[in-house]
Amino acid sequence: MTDVRSPSMTGEPINDAGEHGSTDGMGTLPRLGVLVADALRYWELRRLVYNFVLGVVVVAHFASAWPASMSFLKVENLLGLFILAVLANVAYCAAYVADLFVQLSGLRAAWLRWRWLLLTIGTTHFFSQGMFRASFDD
Repeated sequence: MTDVRSPSMTGEPINDAGEHGSTDGMGTLPRLGVLVADALRYWELRRLVYNFVLGVVVVAHFASAWPASMSFLKVENLLGLFILAVLANVAYCAAYVADLFVQLSGLRAAWLRWRWLLLTIGTTHFFSQGMFRASFDD
């Protein structure tokens, strides 16, 4: 049976020029497909954390504005909240651009150890804070 796990899952070095990488003249970078697969594996698992944190922030803002927040519970406002959740996930996809850009640079090894910082910095309450502040300041 063939092992379908990625090199990062099996502990193999991902920069080798064997079956998981290609030599681009110097043999230091894996194929783009391997980098994309690594980025997908890393960021999609963390999307759950990102959405959970955003949900907690929204609920916290809603609870902190109680009882005024009850007036927010209208269909059009809930649809707006859904659109903001979609936009937050679109913004999350910007991590792929940054991740692949740095993985293709000479800083790949350090990036793999520190890319969790991008998740930490990117997981903010920007979307919910702006929406609730505008709704209740009127």
